[in-house]
Amino acid sequence: MSAYLIKNVSVVGGAPTDLLIRDGVVAETGADLTAPDATVLDATGLVALPGLVDLHTHLREPGREDAETVESGSRAAALGGYTAVCAMANTSPVADTAGVVEQVWRLGREAALVDVQPIGAVTVGLAGERLAELGAMADSAARVRIFSDDGHCVADPKLMRRALEYVKAFDGIIAQHAEEPRLTEGAQMHEGEVSTRLGLTGWPAVAEEAIIARDVLLAEHVGSRLHICHVSTAGSVEVLRHAKARGVRVTAEVTPHHLLLTDERATSYDPVFKVNPPLRTAADIAALRAALVEGVIDIVATDHAPHAVEDKECEWAYARPGMLGLETALSIALDVLGPQWDLIAERMSRTPARIAGLDSHGLDPAPGVPANLTVVDPAARRVIEPAELASRSRNTPYARMTLPGRIVATFLRGEPTVLDGKAVK
Repeated sequence: MSAYLIKNVSVVGGAPTDLLIRDGVVAETGADLTAPDATVLDATGLVALPGLVDLHTHLREPGREDAETVESGSRAAALGGYTAVCAMANTSPVADTAGVVEQVWRLGREAALVDVQPIGAVTVGLAGERLAELGAMADSAARVRIFSDDGHCVADPKLMRRALEYVKAFDGIIAQHAEEPRLTEGAQMHEGEVSTRLGLTGWPAVAEEAIIARDVLLAEHVGSRLHICHVSTAGSVEVLRHAKARGVRVTAEVTPHHLLLTDERATSYDPVFKVNPPLRTAADIAALRAALVEGVIDIVATDHAPHAVEDKECEWAYARPGMLGLETALSIALDVLGPQWDLIAERMSRTPARIAGLDSHGLDPAPGVPANLTVVDPAARRVIEPAELASRSRNTPYARMTLPGRIVATFLRGEPTVLDGKAVK
C-alpha cells in the first residue's frame, strides 16, 4: 500500500502536527516526521477530520441510474469529505430483500470510493403493509442494521411496534420518515404565511411532530432504538428533548438545507427548493441550529436526493422533492456553525459512525487508527457550479452560492480518493 506524510496539519482544530499514513492506518503522529518512501502533502493551514459519515444518502441504483449510480454518488461523497454513506432503500426494486441490499453493498465495494452501507426497507415495497425480510437482510453479507421506508412514513402504529420489536433482537434501528400522511395529502410546501400567500397546499409541522411523539412512546415501550430522519420543526425538537430526558433510545438528524434555507425560497417557484419535509421558517431554523449544538439533534445527514432533469425541471406541483447534498454538506456546516471543529467532527463523523455501527469510521486521526480521514481548507471559499458536481444530477439548491471550506483530500483506509480537491479515480 502507498504511504503518505501529511505535514503541519491541524487535527480537529488542534496544534499543527504531522500524520504518517502507512498500510491503511495512521502509523505515526508528531512534529518533524520523515518518511523517504512517502508522498508528502503540505497541509499548512489545513484541518484533518475523521472521515465524514452520512446516515442518509439516496444512490438511486438499482433502477434510476439516470439520476445517480452507486459509483457516481460515491465519488460525490468522497469529494464532500465522506468515507462512509448509508444508502436508503427506495430504489427500484426496493431494497427489501437480502439480494438487493447485497447488490448495493457489492457495487459500493467495487467503486471503492467510500464504504457504502445499505439501509433496508421496513416494509415490503415501502407499502407500509407487511414487514420486509429484516432478519435476512441483517444476516446477509451487507449486515444491515438500519431499516427505513424513507420517502414514506411507517404510519401504522401496530406495524411500527412490530418493526421495533423485531430489530431489537440484533440491536437494529428503525429510521422513521416522520409524516402523518393524512395531514399532508396534496401538500406542496410548509403550511404557514408563505403557503397562504402563494396559494399552495401546506404541509403542517404537526404532521411531523405527531409521528415523532407516537414513535418515541413506542420505542420507550419496546425498549428499542429509534432514529428520526430529517427533523425540520421547532416542535419536533421539543418532543425529542423530552424523550431524551426520559432516557428513550432515540437519535435524530437534521439536513444542511433545513439548517440554512427557509420556506421563503418557494416564492420563486423554482422546484429545486421543493423537498420533503419542506423548508420551514426562520424560527424553525433557529431551533434546529440550537438543538444541533446542544445535542438534542445528534447528527447532520445530507438526505442527498438526486433527480433526473425531467423529474425536477418542471412545474412545482409535478416536481419530485429532494436536493443534492453530499458535495456541499461540510461547507453548510461551516457556514452555520463556524470553525467549531470538534463539534463538526462529532455531528458529522463520530456520532453517525456510532449510530450505524461502523467501527472503523468516526475515529480521530491517531496512531493505529484506520486512516479514514478528510483534509479541509477552512480559508477557501468556492462558488457552487452545478455542472462541476460529480453527481449525475444537478438539483443543488446552492447553485452559484459562495460557500466556505474546500475538501483538499480524502483517504479511505489509507488510500486517497481525493487529492488536491479532485477525485483520484
